[in-house]
Amino acid sequence: MARRIPRHCPRRHRLAEACVRIALATGVVSSGLAPAARAAGETLEGAADVGATGASGEAMLPSPTPLTAPQTLYLEVTLNGSPRGLLPFTELAGQLRADPAVLRQLGFSARGEAPVPLEQISGVVMRYDASLQTLALEVPLSQLSLPTTELGPSAQTTPVASASPGALLNYDVYASHNQDVGNLALTTEWRLFGIGRGVLQSSQLLRTYQDGVGDGWRGESVRLDSRWQLDFPDSAVTLTVGDFFSGFVDWSRPVRMGGIQVGRNYGLQPYRVLTPTPSFLGEAVVPSSVELYVDGLRQYNGEVPVGPFQLAAQPGISGTGNAQVVITDAFGRMQTLDFAFYGTQQLLAKGLSDWSLGAGRMRRDYGIRSFSYDSATVGSGTWRYGASNRFTAELHAEGGGGVATAGAGGWLLLGQAGVLNGSYAHSRRDGRDGGQWALGYSWNNRVFNLNAATRRTHGDFQDLGSLQGALPPDVIDQLTVGASLGRGGSLSASYLRLSYPDGDDTRYASLFWNRTFSERFSAYVSANQNLSDSRDRSVYLSLSVNLGRNRQGSVSAQRNGDRNLYAVDVSQPVPGDGSQGGVGWRVQARHGDDGTGGLAELGWLNRVGRYSLGVARQGDADFAYANASGSVVWMGGHLFAAREVPDAFAVVSTDGFGGIPVRLENRPIGVTNDKGLLLVTPLLSWQRNRLSIDTLDLPADMRADRVDTWVTPRQSAGLGVDFGLRRTRATTVVLHDAQDRPLAAGSQVQLPNGRRATVGYDGEAYLEDLPAQTPLQVDTAQGRCRVTLSMSYANGGAPDRVGPLRCLPETPR
Repeated sequence: MARRIPRHCPRRHRLAEACVRIALATGVVSSGLAPAARAAGETLEGAADVGATGASGEAMLPSPTPLTAPQTLYLEVTLNGSPRGLLPFTELAGQLRADPAVLRQLGFSARGEAPVPLEQISGVVMRYDASLQTLALEVPLSQLSLPTTELGPSAQTTPVASASPGALLNYDVYASHNQDVGNLALTTEWRLFGIGRGVLQSSQLLRTYQDGVGDGWRGESVRLDSRWQLDFPDSAVTLTVGDFFSGFVDWSRPVRMGGIQVGRNYGLQPYRVLTPTPSFLGEAVVPSSVELYVDGLRQYNGEVPVGPFQLAAQPGISGTGNAQVVITDAFGRMQTLDFAFYGTQQLLAKGLSDWSLGAGRMRRDYGIRSFSYDSATVGSGTWRYGASNRFTAELHAEGGGGVATAGAGGWLLLGQAGVLNGSYAHSRRDGRDGGQWALGYSWNNRVFNLNAATRRTHGDFQDLGSLQGALPPDVIDQLTVGASLGRGGSLSASYLRLSYPDGDDTRYASLFWNRTFSERFSAYVSANQNLSDSRDRSVYLSLSVNLGRNRQGSVSAQRNGDRNLYAVDVSQPVPGDGSQGGVGWRVQARHGDDGTGGLAELGWLNRVGRYSLGVARQGDADFAYANASGSVVWMGGHLFAAREVPDAFAVVSTDGFGGIPVRLENRPIGVTNDKGLLLVTPLLSWQRNRLSIDTLDLPADMRADRVDTWVTPRQSAGLGVDFGLRRTRATTVVLHDAQDRPLAAGSQVQLPNGRRATVGYDGEAYLEDLPAQTPLQVDTAQGRCRVTLSMSYANGGAPDRVGPLRCLPETPR
């Protein structure tokens, strides 16, 4: 940076250079190649020339001296207040120069290889302190090419999941009786897990029933689904052998198959963000703090370095919204940036793909026959790809048994105007061609929402479902419009049309309205009209009231066609699965064109199952039912009874000590039995679940290796969790020195197994689980001493107190 020589500087060259460097070291400010700066440079050069040539003006440059030779300086650099570390610079004739590589490291767009004087960089303000060897640069962001800092909620890594060997049986028993006709059904699902990495599971239905009054009982059993599933969480891929649904997209139909399927399963990576999230751009001139508010709620708060940044919102936002980014710099100055955005869950984030491939034979007579499959082998493949955060491409193909179908589609985000999707598929069967096209649009702004879609076929369009006689509809039209009316409640209307090749054409229009008037009252109205048959109409109205103590009441009126029904209902729901259990009930009185009647229901939930029973009467017809559901688990050589287990679970062990409370996510979940075991359900598979035990009521001689832990089970599997409880043999040892004085508090006792203990007042040390003969080494302020502790355990217990023992100084070898 060029400087005028201060007036007090001499005109001799060497002295002038030294004076200029002293002036530079005191702190200077430059603004680049402004005319004043150039003039200053010319003045400095002129002063140097005069010192070298004298009055003659002859151009003669002196040879380099210690004051004029280049010097390499390593300076601690800050850029707009952000530390950049120790970097090399060259000082020559009072100028600081930097190699282009150093400038590029700082963020400048420097070219070439020759050193560049800092004073020649436009807009740069620098402060150089020679005594501290620091250089502070203030640079407009327009002069820098800094990388964009990506901010947002920290991404959680996928934890490692595990499973212990075991088996599980879920069951659901349902019995009913209607007009002397009975029915008893048992649905079961069993799983085998922890043997290898896969899970084997199967479901069955066993049923016995009466065909009519006075008829005997008949029985039947049928296998529903069986599969072996192997998961690869690192790549989010699942392999299934057995029964499965083929992969599909919105414009295709899934079919039930038996065979082999492999495909993407993002359920194995639950912490991964799959959909595009709204992102907001900004820049910070100096290190600043950044806050993100979405619709008035703060979603992020963090720090940002100098330069541009990109801040992503939380996933799960749908529809239009408003965001504010508040930037507060180190000087307390605030800047607010306003953004409008549109979030959608219908697209994949850029670079993500979702796919599946399956081959096998289609299932027939599901729920009626156990092993009925078509003779033809078929296959299906689906692929979705996030080409960008605004467009997701789709491909789907299926074929076999004489049918071949393939199509392509995509979803496009139209900014704040909503989401548009479209597709086209072509099929061929026995020389007959056909096609299907689909178009859809959706938009919502948190007040109004609109969803419209149409799908139509032409020619003789068929897919795999057609092989079993279920031809695809010729026309599917859907339209839904909704609005949030504030104090007026919520209103929505819908239209649906289904037209099939056999000539069946059905059109329905529906209207729904609901409003909550206060914390106690709410109302609901719905109407449904078949536009092809004016007599097919239903209207439903209800008024609900909160009666307190978890009780609810309602009054309703319903008209179906030309029949009316009126009902009064009072209920107390059964507590949810997250509770310890409880009782619920429901009583209803009703009157209508079918007569007068009512119903009474009773349900309860306990640690091992869910149960319910009820009776109903309408006119002359009576109906009664009962239901019980739960599970039986075998793990670690023990049997457990529990509620139905939909996913994963854990068996907690407290090493034989019973009566110890266990918590799941800081919520009481149960108490270990007399064997020190407790089945904890449900857990979330592939996710972190926090389990802990309450040790406040444990005896003083009890210890636990840990009191809380994070566990991650595999899907549909269980794992064992051991908190490492044990009884300790505790002894207080009194230690004295060679003069029979208590060792000083704070002295360190070293045990042979590497453990350490601290000596307290009066030379007392608290030690646990010591052998009968234990050499102790004690480090004191006066040096190291040694003593051997000898104890005799009576009835397996330890003496409460031993000593005093003399700890003798260590003898030099």
